[in-house]
Formats: sequence, structure tokens, C-alpha cells
Amino acid sequence: MGRGKTVMRKIENTTSRQVTFSKRRNGLLKKASELSVLCDAEIALIVFSSTGKLYEFSSTTSMQKTIERYQKYNKEVQENSQQLKYEAANLAKEIENLQTSQRKLMGESLESCSVDELQTAETQLEMSLLNIRTKKNQLYREQIEQLKQQHMTFQEEQLLEENEVLWEKCRSRQWEQQNQQTEMALPYETSPNSQEVETKLQIGRPERR
Repeated sequence: MGRGKTVMRKIENTTSRQVTFSKRRNGLLKKASELSVLCDAEIALIVFSSTGKLYEFSSTTSMQKTIERYQKYNKEVQENSQQLKYEAANLAKEIENLQTSQRKLMGESLESCSVDELQTAETQLEMSLLNIRTKKNQLYREQIEQLKQQHMTFQEEQLLEENEVLWEKCRSRQWEQQNQQTEMALPYETSPNSQEVETKLQIGRPERR
């Protein structure tokens, strides 16, 4: 049968607790040493026993350098954390101001506004309406130009098709006229199969018989 799961709780017996501490401390130090060698990691391990005795391990020549490095890193992390908190607070404030301004532009929460603030909001709304109308008119003009281009293209296609039909008719008419002229000219031409008629006409006095 396999070993049961060890319950993680304080060992009440002092002797057993000291034996377990010694065994596991040595195993922990061994694992730290192996990890530093295998993974080229910088490791500093500090252990205080229940009696206040110090045990330490450092993968470098100086434990103090590793501690200073940790303190420097921890300081940078804290400074970055403070900077992030400051930026987050500023963003939250900006969001709140934008939401307040939006409500005022929508005609809400105007009780605390002064005349100057209301005048400023009115000016902003008028400028916004002017920009919206300008953009809308621009889009209308672009759509009208597109429709004109499409209509002109359609008309050009129709004209090209009609022109092609007229050319076909013209070529057909020319071909018919050429055929008619050829047929009219055929009866007056000498056929190669025609027979020559011999005559016995003579010039001068007829011969005596």
C-alpha cells in the first residue's frame, strides 16, 4: 500500500519537530544548489529555525549582493506600482470629468452650472452641429458624384452598344449592295463556255465555179 498523504500542521513533539526540520532543511538547501547549477539561477536562501538559529545558502560568493539586488528590484517594483496607481487615479478623474461634461451636453445635471458654463456648453453644441452638418453635406456631395459617374458610365455603355448595332447594319447594307452590283454585271461578261460562230464572208470577187 502507498503512503498516505501527510497532513501539513505543526509537529507538537519538540524532538520530532527538530529531526524533521534538519532533514527538510538539508533537502531544501540541496534542491536550491541543484536549481542554481542546472538553471544558472542566482539563489539566496535564508532560514530561521524555531529557536532563532540562522541557516543560509547563496549561489554567489556574496549573500549581501543578492540581497541588495532583491532590494533594488523590489524598490523598482514598488515605484512602478505607485506610478501605475497615480496614472490609474488620473484616468479615473478624466473619465469622471468626461462623463460630467457629457451629461451637461445632453442637458442633464445643469443645476450647478453657472451662466458662463452654460454659454460654453451652448457654444460647443453649436460647433458640433456645424461640424456634423458640414460632414453630412460632404457625404451628400460625394454620393451625388458617385451617382453621376454611374449614370454616365451606363449611358456610355448604351451608346457603345447602339453604335455597334449601327455598324453591323452598315456593314450588312454595304455587303448587300456589293452583291447586287455583282449580280447586275454578270450577264454582260463573256462566259468561258460560250461558242464561237464561224462566218464565210470574203472580201473581193467571188470565185467562179
